[in-house]
Amino acid sequence: MPNYLRKMKTHLSDSGEAQYHLHLVDESGVASFVSLNDQLGQPITLRYQAQIACIHCGRKTKKSFNQGYCFVCFRDLAQCDNCIMSPEKCHYDQGTCREPEWADEHCNIEHVVYLANTSGLKVGITRHSQIPTRWIDQGAIQAIPFLRVKTRFHSGLYETALNEFVSDKTAWQQMLKNLAEPLDMALERDAIKAQSESVLAPLQEKLGYSPYVDEPALSIAYPVLEYPTKVKSLNLEKTPEITGTLLGIKGQYLILDIGVINLRKFGGYDVEIVVDAPVKASL
Repeated sequence: MPNYLRKMKTHLSDSGEAQYHLHLVDESGVASFVSLNDQLGQPITLRYQAQIACIHCGRKTKKSFNQGYCFVCFRDLAQCDNCIMSPEKCHYDQGTCREPEWADEHCNIEHVVYLANTSGLKVGITRHSQIPTRWIDQGAIQAIPFLRVKTRFHSGLYETALNEFVSDKTAWQQMLKNLAEPLDMALERDAIKAQSESVLAPLQEKLGYSPYVDEPALSIAYPVLEYPTKVKSLNLEKTPEITGTLLGIKGQYLILDIGVINLRKFGGYDVEIVVDAPVKASL
């Protein structure tokens, strides 16, 4: 029976370590999960079965778009619109949103503009309900809320303004090598607040509320036995069967002794997973 890959499920343990579960969905929509933290140091095999099903509608597709969608969903869904990647381009108020009801549930709600230490300091945005999931998915070793705003559109406006002072990009190879040095995140936040005040003040006045928050930073540890010194990217399209020893998990990457693979990239792919841990029907 086909099992279609999804983004790994994550949560943070009481000790502050990211916990990872492989997430597979069969043709009837039933999910199964495998704890990956338990597999460190053990062999793991991924076999691509040359079949892809859209992660939204389940339609079979020869090509995956935007990490798991068929072309029709990629074209029509609000969650695949370019304003998701660039929220400052939101066109909801123009009446041209692809799915206004979806936007009301996912975009027109509180968002957090945050600072994260991934491959270095960066700025990012996320729905308030996605903390700390978003930070784990990015491989952040530290993160701190900076602003809380009323909509995704507002978060995009602030993030764009802050790009003058801090990058919004992660160098994923550096992140996987674990080269980022720990930072005093509260100090970094306060410094950027001071630097950006003259730029953000007009935006704050225009939007009509103060978004600043004073919240503690979070540190995140990852289940890694050994970080790579050279990063070799693995691809199921080019190598349908990948076998290696699991040395760690960070972001949405498996770190194997033969290279690294971004599982999120292969959302919707029918993949057979061979591990020692038993498959669980639910978390």
